[in-house]
Amino acid sequence: MIGLFLGKTDFPKKILNKLKKRKIKYFIIDLTKKKIFKKDINSYSINIGRFGQILKLINEKKCKKVIFAGKIDKPKISTLRLDVKGIYYIPRIIKAAKLGDAAILRELIKILDENKIKVIKSNFYNPELTLPKGNYTKKKPSKLDLMNIKIGINTLKKINSYNHVQGLIVRNKKIISIETTKGTKKMIQSIKKDKNNSGILIKFPKKKQDLRADLPTIGLDTLKDCKKVGINGIVLKAKQNIFLDKEKSIKFASKNKIFIYLI
Repeated sequence: MIGLFLGKTDFPKKILNKLKKRKIKYFIIDLTKKKIFKKDINSYSINIGRFGQILKLINEKKCKKVIFAGKIDKPKISTLRLDVKGIYYIPRIIKAAKLGDAAILRELIKILDENKIKVIKSNFYNPELTLPKGNYTKKKPSKLDLMNIKIGINTLKKINSYNHVQGLIVRNKKIISIETTKGTKKMIQSIKKDKNNSGILIKFPKKKQDLRADLPTIGLDTLKDCKKVGINGIVLKAKQNIFLDKEKSIKFASKNKIFIYLI
């Protein structure tokens, strides 16, 4: 039995499909605002403030391992309905919330560890959704691209350890956009189209991010958004990014002269 703390994006659906195919028993703690997993008979809607109820459910299911997957929005502490365990743990969650989304997830993982519940990597059942180092398209990074990549990576290294930032866009040796809580799509849509196709999207895990949760995710929609604004390359971290629609994305990128480069 595996417990699933699920948020938005298509990644959780990939996990569910794999579990069902392998006939692995599971239950879902639906952390999405719109309760998108409510039709699944194994889904439970429990807010993060009712931690006692969550722990009770995990124990009742005789579950020792859980997965965090998908985008889990920062909870509004003031609106949470707390139970006794929630009251006990909420000061830690509030403190973590001040540091950013990544810090909240790290704190939740610590709390589960303290209760002898192991959090495993989100891609444990779907290793095929990550890629090793290399260039995956016909087009390869130019010398200017490599300089832009270096500038982007150095910028990401300087960003606050617990910040929500997972991506940025570099163009002509300048950072022109940095990801906000609105996500990668909004970041890409916010920039002006470049007819010379010189922009590069770099998407890495957050600094000091616990790689068991919230791995950066891209897919075909990301590539299509990049094409619209003249981004000619995407740079990811090897084995640390979830890549949805991988084959279609690589084919689309090659056709539209966009490189996909993992380092």
